[in-house]
Amino acid sequence: MGAAASGALLAAGMPPRSIWYLLPVGTALLTWALLHTPWRERAVQGAVAGLAFFALTLSWLTGFHPAGFAAVLVIEVVLFAAAMLLVDPRPARWWTVPAALVVLEALRARFPFGGFPIPGMALGQLDGPFTAAAPLGGALLVLGLAAAAGAAVTGVAAGGRRPRALFVVGALVAGSTAGLLLAQPDSAAVGRLRVALVQGGGPRGIPAVASDADAVTERQFQQSDDLPAGLDLVLWPESSIAVSGPVARTREAERVAGLAVRTGATVVAGLSESYGTGFRNAAVAWDPAGRIVDRYEKVHRVPFGEYIPGRSLFERLTDMTSLVPRDAIPGGGPGLLATPAGPLGVVISYEVFFADRTRAAVTAGAQVLLVPTNAASYTTEEVPATEVAAARMRALETDRAVLQAAPTGYTAIVEPDGQIVAEGGLSSPEVLIATIPLRIGLTPYASTGDAPVLASAAVLLLAAPLLRLLRSRGAADRRRHRSGI
Repeated sequence: MGAAASGALLAAGMPPRSIWYLLPVGTALLTWALLHTPWRERAVQGAVAGLAFFALTLSWLTGFHPAGFAAVLVIEVVLFAAAMLLVDPRPARWWTVPAALVVLEALRARFPFGGFPIPGMALGQLDGPFTAAAPLGGALLVLGLAAAAGAAVTGVAAGGRRPRALFVVGALVAGSTAGLLLAQPDSAAVGRLRVALVQGGGPRGIPAVASDADAVTERQFQQSDDLPAGLDLVLWPESSIAVSGPVARTREAERVAGLAVRTGATVVAGLSESYGTGFRNAAVAWDPAGRIVDRYEKVHRVPFGEYIPGRSLFERLTDMTSLVPRDAIPGGGPGLLATPAGPLGVVISYEVFFADRTRAAVTAGAQVLLVPTNAASYTTEEVPATEVAAARMRALETDRAVLQAAPTGYTAIVEPDGQIVAEGGLSSPEVLIATIPLRIGLTPYASTGDAPVLASAAVLLLAAPLLRLLRSRGAADRRRHRSGI
């Protein structure tokens, strides 16, 4: 029961609820459930907790494809169970639980299919105290500190070696405080942008393959008709335009060029270009003179959403390929648009869940981050709310404003401190206008990525077995010495 309750509590703390203190409470219960358990039981407890967590947080996948939900659920539960095998079940080793969760999240960001980090456990922490650590160690450090707060309570309450446990807690607090002081962003504002984010509105719960692309485009133009003067940047969502072949010579491109000329602003629009059996998911920038000046093509594609891994096999086993009739052609590069509005970082939709994509853009010179996205396929608010949470985390990690535009919501403007200054609703047409800062400089996390936090987690997990090994060898040496050998 404890493991199931812990997984349910972890899930209840995730967006759209975002109850930050449920993660420490859930981790405390998980730590309790693992105490004094052999490895087989730890695997079972991990599977139970993982099933409770992922069944609740990934339930939105059932509306997309039940078989896909089942496959993802099995993989995620197995990974959770495997991570719990890393835990030392003694109360005095409570810190191995948060370390194992950090390793689990790092693995989920990379496996399977290049990573499926939805939902990231740290995304429920955005209104809590631990997000102050994001500029230092990213979402992994935020997760580690929040989980450690709960696990420490269980470790001390369970009768672990209190002096040692309190020493570890004190060391974590002191180290975190020092780290947070060092993590204060040293970036600087180099200007400001007057921006407009256009959300055309429209029905939700319609798979992309069944949507009326022309209607989506028309709604975007309708909402852009009355944009005010004095704008520097206009952002349209992912899939605002769908064309066959290169966009440059199409009627749609001419109309966007006219919008750029009329507003005197750089216009960035998310679009889809069809090429035979594939398509390109791109963000294209027009300058105020109406010329296409740069483009970025999505690198991190959605498995079973934008491409089918092992398509030939799935075509024989399921009708899943009817929802994804063509595979997206992967792009390349760091996601940087050189425009008159400044160097703009871009991550498209799903890529906002991958911190390495925003880090690549910022280290390449991005002064603001754009997230053209499209969550219109989903009927509930879980996916749009989770995307906004991810955008907020990326803002904190990089000290950059983040502009997220979605055709049916949530469209949001996020300041570098992770606070939302404007947010649209679901389905409704919206135009969000604000002035946001352009910033330069790198946070510690933008410079180093996940490596320091992962190394620290590895040390915590390996410390206990290494100490046991050293002690056993020392005892064997002393016995041999006493025997005169």
